[in-house]
Amino acid sequence: MATEEFTDAIALLKADHREVEDLFAQFEKAKDDNRKWEIAQKVCNELKIHSMIEEEIFYPATKDAVEEDLYKEAFVEHDGAKVLINDIMESGGQGEFFEAKVKVLSEEIEHHVEEEEKRGEGYFAQVRDSDIDLVALRDQMLARKQELQAQAESGGLPAAELTAVDADAS
Repeated sequence: MATEEFTDAIALLKADHREVEDLFAQFEKAKDDNRKWEIAQKVCNELKIHSMIEEEIFYPATKDAVEEDLYKEAFVEHDGAKVLINDIMESGGQGEFFEAKVKVLSEEIEHHVEEEEKRGEGYFAQVRDSDIDLVALRDQMLARKQELQAQAESGGLPAAELTAVDADAS
């Protein structure tokens, strides 16, 4: 994955969004349970990597460029998705709610992408209006993404960690 593929950090994140949308579409079309599980694992790994580079690098670097509510909502939306991601991964593709969980995850991600990509007032639009060096940010994010992809291929990624939602609260 060459750096030139993405003009800046936002282009990198949008490419991730398109990749995951494509995987969700493949899941919807898949008929075989093994194929569905294979695609679901790819979706979960892509989303874990994407959320990690956003939370570790992109969000902290852009915090002052966006509305506080939008910034906080992004973390909470990620945590909602992470709960489902961890549940899907633990299921091994089994259980009566497996496909429903992937569907709801798809819907949550669709909403999150809309919030980030909304013209004029979305997260990315607010960042574009700032003086943040999005090319330098892309380089940091791409390096981290490549590390995480190598980790996913070699031994797998750990469960997604919640940031804003207390998983132990009942």
